[in-house]
Amino acid sequence: MVAARRNRISHPARKVQMIRFIAILGLLVFPARSVAADEPDPTAAEKLVAGALKAWDVPGVAVVVVRGDDTLLLKGFGKRELGGTAPVTADTVFPLASCSKAFTTTLLAMLADDEAMNWDDPLRKHLPGFKLSNPNADALLTMRDLLCHRCGIGGHDVLWYRAPWGIDDTLKRAQSLPLDYPFRGGFQYSSIPYLAAGRAIEKRTGTQWEMLVRTRICEPLGMKGVTFTTPNIPKDAEVAGGHKLGKDGKVGRIPWYEIREPNPSGSVNATARDVAAWLKFHLSDGLDPSGTRLVSIKHLDETKTPQNIIRLEGLAKVLNPDTVQLSYGMGWLVYDHRGKKVVSHGGMIDGFRVQITMLPNENLGIAVLANLQETRMNAALTNSLIDLYCGLQAKDWNAYFRKIVDQEAADRRVSLEARNAARNPHAKATLTLTDYAGEYTHPAYGRLRVSAANGKLVLTWGGFECLLEHFEADTFRVTEGGGFFEERLVPFTAKDGKATRLKFSDQQFERK
Repeated sequence: MVAARRNRISHPARKVQMIRFIAILGLLVFPARSVAADEPDPTAAEKLVAGALKAWDVPGVAVVVVRGDDTLLLKGFGKRELGGTAPVTADTVFPLASCSKAFTTTLLAMLADDEAMNWDDPLRKHLPGFKLSNPNADALLTMRDLLCHRCGIGGHDVLWYRAPWGIDDTLKRAQSLPLDYPFRGGFQYSSIPYLAAGRAIEKRTGTQWEMLVRTRICEPLGMKGVTFTTPNIPKDAEVAGGHKLGKDGKVGRIPWYEIREPNPSGSVNATARDVAAWLKFHLSDGLDPSGTRLVSIKHLDETKTPQNIIRLEGLAKVLNPDTVQLSYGMGWLVYDHRGKKVVSHGGMIDGFRVQITMLPNENLGIAVLANLQETRMNAALTNSLIDLYCGLQAKDWNAYFRKIVDQEAADRRVSLEARNAARNPHAKATLTLTDYAGEYTHPAYGRLRVSAANGKLVLTWGGFECLLEHFEADTFRVTEGGGFFEERLVPFTAKDGKATRLKFSDQQFERK
């Protein structure tokens, strides 16, 4: 049949083929310069990395830059631990956190090729045990809805973060959550829908999510450093230490967030070398290093196609000053930067922040893996590297993002001072401390306990133990032990000499 098709080629087409043949022959006789020869000097990129480390007080970072199949930069900078001597290298292990979501959507693209699952399959077809609290939304819920953050479920990160229960219990609890926004009527980032998608994959295939990712993605790509739980990281592996800014503004070491159960929304651990292979796979539209196709272009591209608009306003606008449109695909953000199409995703977990970025039309991939939490260095350095490798005019992105961070801190300080200034210091608690003590419940968040001891109240929920200090009337303030709950207010409702409810993590808990 191939010969028959060739015989039907017209004479003009044969001439075109002959011209192409001559052109190829010419390239063999007079070879063109390699792609790498036209790239910026690696020292220019290394200078940008060094400047970013210094500007943001980041102990260490691993950086990847690839162009198609060419690795332009694959190197570690700085130290694995503050005060230590071990350097970050291309083989240092970092948690990818939410960048794991793209592994789940790529796996679903492969299953779509197999006709085992489809983007618009109703979730109940594969995971009938999960339901949204709104019956109308639940009847329409699809896999696509889960993956582009439009199903109505808000963040609710504490239903999985530091939770003493597992994924199945998180999903069971989430079914009691009222929708935070209209179904398919907005965007709110949440990891919970990806947990449901992972369980749907397992129900449909009969195979664990992590085993499918390993056998269908990691092994064919040679991603040997990938693990899916914290305990499974080899004891002899180069492991980056996590760091965070303390209350004193100084960088300090903090332990890894321990993930004992593989999590389709955020548990992939990998090295920069692994991420380089991951980027090359995507830039090749789904080929492994041998040229074997692992996934169709059609379904892999669907994960990087805008699915849900993110309004460019507020912080989203400030963080993307050279952007016209910002959307979420499935496991990827899709936007433009200074006229260039960008596909990207970030991840953050205790002690770490990572950014994985592609510019498909430039055949360019960039990854920044940093061992400091809540830093904007990843965005600043990524933008600087994009500008360098795309030949765009340089901009001091460190200074730009530093100004944003400083303004955010100032705004928080002003807001806190205003709140405290409005406090009525004479409004005493209407109950004794022991009257506030007891158990409170929420349909999704479950049981919360308040205890009184040594003249203090202690709130215990999930993996959090928060010390409460009286603020005014029946409202208390979290002073320590609550992590990101610190400085939050916990108002109680008192009636007939008893505390009947309290508000914590923006949820109303009723006295049991």
